[in-house]
Order: sequence, then C-alpha cells, then structure tokens
Amino acid sequence: MVPPPAAPTALRPLLETLYDAALAAVAPGPAVRAALDRLPPSADRPWILALGKASRTMAEAAVRWLAEHGREPAGGLVVAPDAGPAPHPSLQVAAGDHPEPGPGSLAAAARLGDIVAGIPAGALVWVLLSGGTTSLVGAPEPGLDPADLRELYRLLLGSGLDIAQMNAVRKRASRWGGGKLALALAGRRVRVLVVSDVIGDDLRAIGSGPCVPDPTPTAEIRALLERAAIWAHLPAAIRQHLAREQAPPADARFAHVETEIIASNRLAIEAAAEHARDLGWTVALDPTPLAGDAAQAGRQLAERLLGTPDGIGTPGVVAVCGGETTVTLPPTGAGLGGRCQELALAAAARLDGLDGVALLAAGTDGRDGPTDAAGACVDGSTWTACRRAGVDPAAALARHDAYHALAAAGALVRRGLTGTNVMDVILSARLAGSPAPPAR
Repeated sequence: MVPPPAAPTALRPLLETLYDAALAAVAPGPAVRAALDRLPPSADRPWILALGKASRTMAEAAVRWLAEHGREPAGGLVVAPDAGPAPHPSLQVAAGDHPEPGPGSLAAAARLGDIVAGIPAGALVWVLLSGGTTSLVGAPEPGLDPADLRELYRLLLGSGLDIAQMNAVRKRASRWGGGKLALALAGRRVRVLVVSDVIGDDLRAIGSGPCVPDPTPTAEIRALLERAAIWAHLPAAIRQHLAREQAPPADARFAHVETEIIASNRLAIEAAAEHARDLGWTVALDPTPLAGDAAQAGRQLAERLLGTPDGIGTPGVVAVCGGETTVTLPPTGAGLGGRCQELALAAAARLDGLDGVALLAAGTDGRDGPTDAAGACVDGSTWTACRRAGVDPAAALARHDAYHALAAAGALVRRGLTGTNVMDVILSARLAGSPAPPAR
C-alpha cells in the first residue's frame, strides 16, 4: 500500500486525481453502452433524441453500439452546449444556450418539435437525457414571450432555490418540460436513459422532466416563488401563465415510456473514495448530499477539515462528499463565479495560513456557473495569494466574485466541458503530521 504523501505540494495533485477518478466513473459513454446491453434483442432502428450537457457523448456511444450490432439510427437530434459534427449522418445537431435560454435554445426547441412530428407511429425512440436540458431547449409555451422566459430563468438562478425547486417552476412555462416531450411522442415506444444531476435522482427535476409528469399543485409553485421573494418580480405574462398552468396527470398517456437512471453523483463520489483508498489514504465518505448556501457550506467543510469528532479532519484522511449548493445573488452588482468557486473561496478564509490542508470543489460538467472553470482547489496559502495579487478576497466573496479572486491566486480548476453532469464533487485532505490549527 502506498503511504499518503508527506509534502503540502502533493495535496492539489492528489485531489485533482481523485476528481478525475470521479469523472471517469460517470462517463456517459460506458453507462449508455451498459444500459443498451441490458435491452432485449431487437432489429429496430431507433430514433435518437440526445438532450443535455452529456448529449454528444451519449449519442456517440449509442451510435457505436448500434453499429456493433449491425444497426443504424433512423434519425434524430443532438442538442448540446456547443456545436460539433454529428455522430451519424442521420442525426442533426443543435447548440443550445446555458445557463439561460437564448436564440440557440429557441432554435433547438423548434428543431426538436419538427423531428418529433416526423417520427412515425410505433417507432422506437431513445431519449438520452442529462442535466442542462432545461436551458438548452428552453423555449416558452405558446403565447409566452422568449424574453419573459429568460427573465424567469434569470430570477430563478439568483434566487437561492435548488435545482429541483427551480425546475418545478421552469417546466410550467417551458415547451418541453413536465412530461410534454413524452406527450408529443405518444404512439411511439420511448426508452429514456438518464444521467442524473439532481439530489435524490428525482426524474421530475432532471432536465425539467420532459418525459415524466409532475403532480406538483399550482398553488405550491406560487408559494415557492413567494417564499423566494421573486413572485412579484416576474413578468406579468409569466405570473398569469403559472397561475393557470396545470401539470399533466400521471395517467395512461405515459405508459409508452420506460426510464432508467444510468449515472449519478453517488457513483462519482464512491469512485473518488475508492481511488483514495487505493492510494493508501483513509477515507471519510459522507453519503448525505451537500446542499444549502455555498459560502456557508464552504465554511462548515473547512471547520470539519480542521478537526471534528467524525474523523474527517483527522490527519491522513481524505474527505469525500457530493451534491449541489446554491448562491443567492443580489438584483444588481454581482461579480463572476459559480457555486463551487464560492464554496472554495469561503473555505479558503478559514484555512488561511495553515499548512497541510486543502479542499477542492468542482462541478462534474466542467463548467461552474457562467465561467470557464469547473471549480477551484484552495489551501492555506490561497487567501494570502489573493491579497498579494491585489485582490481583496473578503470583498470578492461578499459580491459573489469568487472567479477573479481565485484566478488571481492560481486556484481555479479547469477541465473544459467534460461530457457528463452529475452535480458537484467536494474533496478535502489533511496531511499526516500536519500541526493542529490554532483556535479562532
């Protein structure tokens, strides 16, 4: 067994290695292939509708699997965050916008409608679904203005609501959310393979649940928005629509749909934990999904890292958890960042000046908020490094501008788009032999 490294400089490479192990475990391609291997033999040529941040990888895996079995897709669409070559000549490709819908999303939603209308009755349809779908095919219900839908998304993204709560609202005003894709595919045989990006793997929340009904009462939607203090700020047309929009019941209209979750956050963090054990570390794996305010979570995780009865702060231990925190933004004046960067910068304040400790927080999709970074890795030198670079980290944290502070300190973790999306991974470690932190 390899002993834990004994130099502080080894912690960031260690945590990034564990992050990469988590990503590898939830690679959509292998997950899609494994799911297709479990299907009964068939000679059908399926239609492929791949939607979300992992859509391209999932579609490519499905096309390869079909080729190995002497089959081809009949047609379909891949809606991804960026344009690229089609995985097969029969598949069209559209680039949507994220995290807020834009012209690309409207075009992708329209193209999806055209393709769905052309799928013949009785055909087999594979819906390959992953996080990001809500925005990538974000188009309003008939009668709503796209600008009003964008304003709804903007208010929700800064509200502090979690992804399930946001999607419970967004699907009511969206063309394809809340089971509406499944209803449009009535008369076909639909198989949905899902890469989950929500706590609890709730199918109603993943991608706004395009292929499952949502029984949430309309009154609950309004109450949720009022508690978040954004109901009164919504465009009038959106308020009127939400007040009358009813969720489709879970009735026989959904009997043609079969759904399977093929990758999740739990699988990612378990893989990171296993790799840490293989490297000789003791592991504290927290199965409780991380949620709530990002900065508060960062401070709490830093405190645990510095020594707690549960053993997470014990020298020689790697702590592993996952989930998805939230950031509540002011109406104006917010800087640039994402939930993982805000969590990491808040943790760096508590770790300031300490040796032998480090924390990494990163999104599995490779993009934290509207930035080019997956997240950040901070240690006892990060807070001071910000100051030396001319950035006040406390002020940056207060105005939700973690990106520029962490960039100045060289703490950002960049991977580019990873092709998967199962929420966030948070990893921390304390070296064996590191001194106990002073009381604060």
